[in-house]
Amino acid sequence: MPMKGGASGTEDAGRTGRGAGRQSAGAVFTAFLLLGLTSFGGPVAHIGYFREAFVARRRWLDDRAYADLVALCQMLPGPTSSQVGIGIGLAKAGLPGAAAAWAGFTLPSAVIMLAFGYGVAAYEEAIPPGALQGLKTVAAAVVAQAVWAMARTLCPDAPRATVAVLAAVAAVLAPSVVTHVALIAAGALAGLLFMRPAAGERHVSLGIAVDRRLAVLLLGLFLALLVALPLLANSWPSQALMLVDGFYRSASLVFGGGHVLLPLLQAEVVPPGWVANETFVAGYGAAQALPGPLFTFAAYLGAVAGIGPGGVPGGLLCLGAVFLPSFLLVVGALPFWEALRRLAAAERAMLGVNAAVVGLLGAAFYDPIWTGGVRTPADLALGLAAFVLLVFWKVPPWAVVILGALGGWGIGALAG
Repeated sequence: MPMKGGASGTEDAGRTGRGAGRQSAGAVFTAFLLLGLTSFGGPVAHIGYFREAFVARRRWLDDRAYADLVALCQMLPGPTSSQVGIGIGLAKAGLPGAAAAWAGFTLPSAVIMLAFGYGVAAYEEAIPPGALQGLKTVAAAVVAQAVWAMARTLCPDAPRATVAVLAAVAAVLAPSVVTHVALIAAGALAGLLFMRPAAGERHVSLGIAVDRRLAVLLLGLFLALLVALPLLANSWPSQALMLVDGFYRSASLVFGGGHVLLPLLQAEVVPPGWVANETFVAGYGAAQALPGPLFTFAAYLGAVAGIGPGGVPGGLLCLGAVFLPSFLLVVGALPFWEALRRLAAAERAMLGVNAAVVGLLGAAFYDPIWTGGVRTPADLALGLAAFVLLVFWKVPPWAVVILGALGGWGIGALAG
């Protein structure tokens, strides 16, 4: 996951630190707001957009540090892409930066989902199907670009390339969260046994400045809320507390992103009659058409729920509850992850983990990105055009997204 600056340019940036200094929370918010407006295609595509924005273009991170961050977030429950964003914001601007990254990336789709909950816009009908297909095809080009660039940097030799290919094959043949965790563990073992960092492959700090006592407190709070909220919801008759418990618990126990979360949320809100199944399905359909994290579907459910405050207050309540575990886990875990990455054995293990991550992203590029975004020869032509614009013409991803939507719209109109 060649990109702007190429692999060698990224490596040089990692060594020199050019562009890698501290940033203001405002700069972090602006960068992620643009991504929140243009990052279509789900969490795998988001990881590609993030790499283009923060590794290749802004050079806030190098490829190894970015892949290490992705690996950690894949092992944590919750929305991987949002957690990666929180980690980048934390590294560049501390706790305010983590909040700014989350807010910028989440705000656009959350506002639209709240509006949809009020019935202001029916996005399934407002956005032409051809434009939606064009957005999916662009996402395939973004992910292909990211996988190729990361493979050039993180899999430059036979052992790591072998781990990446084997991980991709296994993930395609047996797609599950258990498989993903097992492949990351197998990659770590392969790194310990067979890999050694090259002379120029040194550890580059993420720049995490979180006190370990605070980190332990946040991890403890995560576990305490997971245990206490169900007890409080059962003993204290509060509709708002019932909503917080259901959404917090669902987000704390889900691995694999928003599509895995949706069945858990449906089980929480539909059987007890909080949200009608037809209303749930309508909101899910609208969420597919939006950029940014799918977890913002929680804002829609909170707005339309028949219990709790409802409307904007209910939407914000559920949105906060579904993302709170991610904040507690990422901010709590990253200081220890940063220290672990510095150990010699951990560096060898991370070589294998990063290769496995490339393989997992390659598998995800095939399914669901390629299978869902490239269905016809016209889709393939549009995807190749988007890839050329991104890789060789260095067109910004947000512009390629707009061109892809227009291209898909045009293809759909001609086919119709």
